[in-house]
Amino acid sequence: MTALASRETVVTPPAPGRRSWHRPALAALLLGTAVLYLWGLSASGWANAFYSAAAQAGSQSWKALFFGSSDAANAITVDKTPAALWVISLSARLFGVNAWSILVPQALMGVGSVWLLYAAVRRSSGPAAGLVAGLVLALTPVAALMFRFNNPDALLVLLLVAGAYCVVRACEKASPRWLALAGVAVGFGFLAKMLQAFLVLPAFGVAYLVAAPVSLGKRLLHLLGALVSVLVAAGWYLAVVALWPAASRPYIGGSQTNSLWELIFGYNGFGRITGNEVGSVGGGAGRGWGSTGLTRLFGSEMAGGIAWLLPAALLALGAGLWFTRRAPRTDPSRAALLLWGGWLLVTALVFSYMGGIIHPYYTVALAPAVAALVGTAAVQLWRLRSRPAASGLLSGGVALTALTTYLLLSGSSWQPWLAPTVLVAGLLSAVALFFAPHLTRGAASFVAVFSLVVALSGTGAYTLATAAVTHSGAIPSAGPSSGLGGGRGFGGPGGFGGGRGGGPGSLLSTTMPGASLTTLLRQDASRYTWTAATVLSNAAAGYQLASGAPVMAVGGFNGTDPYPTLAQFQEYVASGQIHYFLGEGMSMQGNSGSDAAQQIADWVASRYQASTVDGVTIYDLTATV
Repeated sequence: MTALASRETVVTPPAPGRRSWHRPALAALLLGTAVLYLWGLSASGWANAFYSAAAQAGSQSWKALFFGSSDAANAITVDKTPAALWVISLSARLFGVNAWSILVPQALMGVGSVWLLYAAVRRSSGPAAGLVAGLVLALTPVAALMFRFNNPDALLVLLLVAGAYCVVRACEKASPRWLALAGVAVGFGFLAKMLQAFLVLPAFGVAYLVAAPVSLGKRLLHLLGALVSVLVAAGWYLAVVALWPAASRPYIGGSQTNSLWELIFGYNGFGRITGNEVGSVGGGAGRGWGSTGLTRLFGSEMAGGIAWLLPAALLALGAGLWFTRRAPRTDPSRAALLLWGGWLLVTALVFSYMGGIIHPYYTVALAPAVAALVGTAAVQLWRLRSRPAASGLLSGGVALTALTTYLLLSGSSWQPWLAPTVLVAGLLSAVALFFAPHLTRGAASFVAVFSLVVALSGTGAYTLATAAVTHSGAIPSAGPSSGLGGGRGFGGPGGFGGGRGGGPGSLLSTTMPGASLTTLLRQDASRYTWTAATVLSNAAAGYQLASGAPVMAVGGFNGTDPYPTLAQFQEYVASGQIHYFLGEGMSMQGNSGSDAAQQIADWVASRYQASTVDGVTIYDLTATV
């Protein structure tokens, strides 16, 4: 935001060499972020055991690492492309399979994301704006949640922020090389979480198309080259999987036809938008994923992770675009607004209206854009505070954030004193900011620092609470154990299933087996391809992590994948490749997908004698029929 009227007041960021204060400040920010994300990290244990088991498999088998298999014997893959698993599998190979080797890479990705966001914002708005943006990202509850967890979102955010940094560099001198690097970052982001990575592409493209200092023809040509880099960075893996003989690779989990393309465009693609996800259980449009609409991000389930500064970010975007409307086409501040604002709007609208599977932690993808907009606007408006419009917007932004915090926390049983305290302090700060131009330099600096502390107190306290709570299962959520369930939020209760520990039974949560069953699974495990088989990936993950031996996840994550078929399973049993079958199957919870898993469970129960070990039904498939 470089201008406030038709007579623009251009604010040039300080030359990097003239002020060195930002270097120790950056070091303190990164160190603090590292402490926040690393402290007590192992308390969450395996966190999402589904991915931890895949990392264990990747540490034992290079093929399992490459394909993202759930087990080292390569029966079936996880239901995502495996880039995030490559990182933690390699870490597990180097440092052993344990909570630290699996979770520390996520925390380091968080520190890297804060650093890259600082670097990107600094180039357009100066080091102070970069530091504020980095601090906001570090203190976003859903960021603390996901950078202390082993879902693919941590790597996705790191790569998208890296891509945004490359776009900022590309816009400065119309660099096709930097723009191509941005495409590479997004392409690898696709390999972490598929089509979600592409939600930033419209913003990246518009920012470069508008602001790059070169002719329109060259801008279009550079964008075409960047698109090619996206396709190459994402497509090489798809080509390898497509060309690899299906008989010698694991089944593609999450698909009904053993197809990575189906997984990308169906279950994990457009099915998430329409709600028509073949093989999905427990959800779908209007069937458990919450009501759609603009208030969805402010419902109690999602709001705690991201909503604290979301209204202020939208205010910053609107004001910035208005005040830079007469700036030169290549104005770097407006380019940054288009970049971060486009990222925020496109992603937020998709999340608000998608009718298929969605979880609150997805909102971590909004955190960098929110942080960048808030950091940029706060510092630029402070520099222009002598203008009534600037001081008014600063004042309004702090008051809006204080009111947002109050609405989120009001009625919650967690720290009931915090909501009124932030509201009162925020309103006082808003008044002081409006009159800041008339204060002495020292008094004005105090007001600025105090206002920043007040604005970040709600999100910061909730972030600390998030870091202090252990998280496990498939659907972690931000905040303390009590959460915001009692609060009003903006949209009322969110209505989303799941929570900190998962959802229905072993579909979304994992129970580790007792000592007797673990010992049984380990005995003679080397004689079998799979020491056991069981329905559902999360159930298999617990047995596999405890025993250290491959366990076949019959039916994949939801139990609705058609692998193995009954005939294939019977063949595995006949050739002595599976020792035990655990559990009694799972009744279908959706109206689509394969029922092969239940067929297998019924066949086993009809032919083999059941026994119970540590409360688990177990069938010895090597016993005489």
